[in-house]
Amino acid sequence: MSELQDIPDGPLRIGYTTGACATACAKAALLALISQKEIYSVEVMLPIGEKVLFKILSCELNENEAWATTEKDAGDDPDVTHGAIIGAQVRLNESGKIIFYKGVGVGLVTLPGLEIAVGEPAINPVPRQMMESACKKILADAGLDRKGVEITVFVPEGERIAKRTLNERLGIMGGISILGTTGIVTPFSASSYIASIRQGIDVALANGSKEIVINSGAKSEKYLQGLFDSLPDFAFIHYGNWIGETLQKIAESEIRTVNLGIMLGKCVKLAEGNLDTHSNKNSWNKEFVSDLAKAAGYSTEILQSVLELNMAGRLTELFPFQESEAFYIELLNRCYVVCSKILPKCELNIYLINRDGAYIKYKP
Repeated sequence: MSELQDIPDGPLRIGYTTGACATACAKAALLALISQKEIYSVEVMLPIGEKVLFKILSCELNENEAWATTEKDAGDDPDVTHGAIIGAQVRLNESGKIIFYKGVGVGLVTLPGLEIAVGEPAINPVPRQMMESACKKILADAGLDRKGVEITVFVPEGERIAKRTLNERLGIMGGISILGTTGIVTPFSASSYIASIRQGIDVALANGSKEIVINSGAKSEKYLQGLFDSLPDFAFIHYGNWIGETLQKIAESEIRTVNLGIMLGKCVKLAEGNLDTHSNKNSWNKEFVSDLAKAAGYSTEILQSVLELNMAGRLTELFPFQESEAFYIELLNRCYVVCSKILPKCELNIYLINRDGAYIKYKP
């Protein structure tokens, strides 16, 4: 999973979740099956109470089943599922129940800790509720109240798309998750990333891990995996830019040992108390870093040199990257103070990681 990109200027177009798209397809397919007519647009009631008209790309049917597809539109959000084809196949049954099946490209839940039970298709509760409500109304309107519906959600490119997510680490195998709590994708919202952080911690706990490694992303994690090669993949959590939300979730859990990996740019922001380190929210504060160097005992000449730097990554030009360097000791101590206030019951280890993979471990 990647971090947020820079947010473009101007108004941004909203999009719709995979759950809303799957609901549109299930609704179109069921209407087509019952009417024995192809359906190419349907209205979906979103959980926020708004009705949206969805275009149906394809619709096929016979006497026993029907299929419908639509294209996922994420608006101006850099969503990995933007443009994906989402589809649903439906069949009537005599059980009176709405039953969900995994189609091609939809993940299967294989680890406990998620909202969906092991062995179930990775279709989250709200999308299930949306599809169930839509299908029950169609059945009632057609006088088929006692019938049930088998819904198979599929995403032809889902397995490929899933490789760009953290699904496998969460035990979701073979495809993407069908997600959404509001039905709407808000461009450049942190909600989906934060949800994945919380899920990752829940999965780690549910699978017996009370020690985790939290890091900003794939680059820092690559270096940390060698230090913690005894830990399973699900014990590694990407916090992206949301250190605060990650620490708060941990504080509410039974996690007892936290190993925090951080690169220099985010480290100087965290040391100042910034728990959201995205560049759109916080740029590095040279005056703060200069004051920090002063507290560590450096000369006026060095302090002035800090103020002349154009990026935090260049601090290594002034301060050799080694454990004994007073600047890094002071920097990491400030980070420890910020984080330990949120995690008073946890053992906290902080690893400052350089671009080449070298690290400095903070020893409180």
